[in-house]
Amino acid sequence: MPKLLPIITSHQGSGGRSALTCRFRCGDACFGEVPNTSENEYVGDVIAGALSRRSMMRAAAVVTVAATAGSALIAGPGVSEAAAAAPEGRTAGKGRGARGLRFAPVAPNTKDAVTVPAGYEQNVVIRWGEPILRGAPAFDPDRQTAKAQAGQFGYNNDFLSLLPLRGEHGRQVLVANHEYTDEILMFKGYDPENPTREQVEIAWAAHGLSVVVVEGERKSGALRAVTRHHLNRRLTATSRFRLTGPAAGSDLVRTKADPRGTTVLGTLNNCSGGTTPWGTTLHGEENFNQYFANAVKVTDPKDAARLKRYGVSGGASERKWERFDDRFDLAKEPNEANRFGWVVELDPFDPDSTPRKRTALGRFKHEAAQPRLTDDGRPVVYMGDDEKFDYFYKFVSSKRMAKGTSRAAHEHNLTLLDEGTLYVAKLTGDSPAAEIDGKGTLPEDGEFDGSGRWIPLATAGPGGKAVSHVEGMTAEEVYVFTRLAGDKVGATKMDRPEDIEPSPHTGKVYVALTNNSDRGKPGKAGADEANPRNLNKHGQVLELTERRNRADATTFAWSLFLVAGDPDDPSTYFAGFPKDRVSPISCPDNVAFDPHGNLWLSTDGNQLGSHDGLFGVATRGERRGELKQFLTMPTGAETCGPLIQDRRVLVAVQHPGEVDGASVEKPASAWPDGPGKLVRPSVVSVWREDGRDIGL
Repeated sequence: MPKLLPIITSHQGSGGRSALTCRFRCGDACFGEVPNTSENEYVGDVIAGALSRRSMMRAAAVVTVAATAGSALIAGPGVSEAAAAAPEGRTAGKGRGARGLRFAPVAPNTKDAVTVPAGYEQNVVIRWGEPILRGAPAFDPDRQTAKAQAGQFGYNNDFLSLLPLRGEHGRQVLVANHEYTDEILMFKGYDPENPTREQVEIAWAAHGLSVVVVEGERKSGALRAVTRHHLNRRLTATSRFRLTGPAAGSDLVRTKADPRGTTVLGTLNNCSGGTTPWGTTLHGEENFNQYFANAVKVTDPKDAARLKRYGVSGGASERKWERFDDRFDLAKEPNEANRFGWVVELDPFDPDSTPRKRTALGRFKHEAAQPRLTDDGRPVVYMGDDEKFDYFYKFVSSKRMAKGTSRAAHEHNLTLLDEGTLYVAKLTGDSPAAEIDGKGTLPEDGEFDGSGRWIPLATAGPGGKAVSHVEGMTAEEVYVFTRLAGDKVGATKMDRPEDIEPSPHTGKVYVALTNNSDRGKPGKAGADEANPRNLNKHGQVLELTERRNRADATTFAWSLFLVAGDPDDPSTYFAGFPKDRVSPISCPDNVAFDPHGNLWLSTDGNQLGSHDGLFGVATRGERRGELKQFLTMPTGAETCGPLIQDRRVLVAVQHPGEVDGASVEKPASAWPDGPGKLVRPSVVSVWREDGRDIGL
């Protein structure tokens, strides 16, 4: 029998996250009242049940491969030897493996390190606090200031984008989100009840976005930051952003400091994002609700209900920012929260440009925003709302992308996301409700698929004019309170829809549904064909095929591509691939594609006893569903921002050492610089020792 991993203490109900992560990342969102109290159908477990059916039907065809003698694996609690991933040095499955996935899978583990396959190397590209702007000092945690942090790489890197830099051989532009700060791990002697102004202003400067030029080493896949490059830039919680589109200037977004409702200071809780075909980056504002105080003092019933639907509640905020800036006090600035929860578009090649918050894409807890183009060249952006029982959306632009690199084309393309139609998804199963028992039992037809449609919410036209398609809501209300619009039209409740990306090879859209431990609990949504697994702690991945593979279609087919968990669990499913040849996976979060069309999944909150990691899975051919673990994270860390190039994989190591009871004085991790050094979120590059392409 393989050695079992110890059970990792986690905050119950939040996947495998620590209480410290829940506290600072999302304001304990999983432990408050679920914001969505609508009667809309729930989708997560419908998928799991369907997958389980297909798995049973194919079980007879699965050929079991005996484990190599003497190859002991480290497995999670309850994870069998067959499920634990192929041993180090052995390729999962027969033959060489799917193209792009030909590496020896990393076994589940709890090492305080970034663990990569045999034959691969790694380096830290950039750490929190490293200077990127001219005049910024070297990082010194004992002498940190807000001014210094504003010129240094921010905290808790998440989404990553790499863009080619013309005219500078071997260099690329790296864009990174900085989702949130954990002051307990940033400041010695931090008193959460009495933060100082300096600490608060450092935290403001550590949020936001970083743009930094990186350069590859000639003889390896290592990347190094090019400090003080003219394109390097920091956007923080106090930088100027512009609201554009149909909600800009609305009474719902006006404040005392901004009576026109068009200029916002800062961007908060930027999670994942996307890269556009026209060379800009998109950044989703996610758990913004936790930064605002005194929702209890809002007495108007309509305003209070709107705040509640977005998870804005309570008195004092966790970080106490309201003590230092009135805009975080809803009793003084009731509309300020409405200015967050948008998708931000950034032009990384113009360091003097003002980033835009695109209101036509709706306001909710944006996990990501990844576009594809219609047949006639109009961008379509897919987006998830990361909350239990919430929805996923798409926006279809009414304007075509201009080709070329002229200034006129560039200026035109910067208007593409202000005009078009915003939709929300509704999924329908194809089996009688009586066959859905909440245990993941397959319906009699043995199918795990269904159909769906995109329900229009509002259409934005030129000059900010817009039309609502939701009865009882104005267009401005639809855009600012998009969750309420989804409630009204009967959108399908999902298990925390996080990253959503279309495959650049097939056009199929993949939705990472991380988990939902409230599924089927008393008073919560019950099982339906799209949500067949109660107490869903491992999550799943939905595959969506739009009609005729047209990005602007209003109908689609859906199926469950992957149901995560212990492969020995009957409810798990890996697109029909033999389950004794796959790595165990739990809580899929960010997704990305490699040059071969494989889907790569990062995890957040692994419930199988191992640290989080990065996995590759084939989406086509006879090895469809072959899933292999590529790396694992250090203690307490989450895998974010995966990028897979021909010869390099990039990951953002977020919140390393974020374990309950940890602090600057009592670190839970020594990553990345060893004992006695401050634990620092960082970006890591991984490459093959022989310099060849990844996974070949």
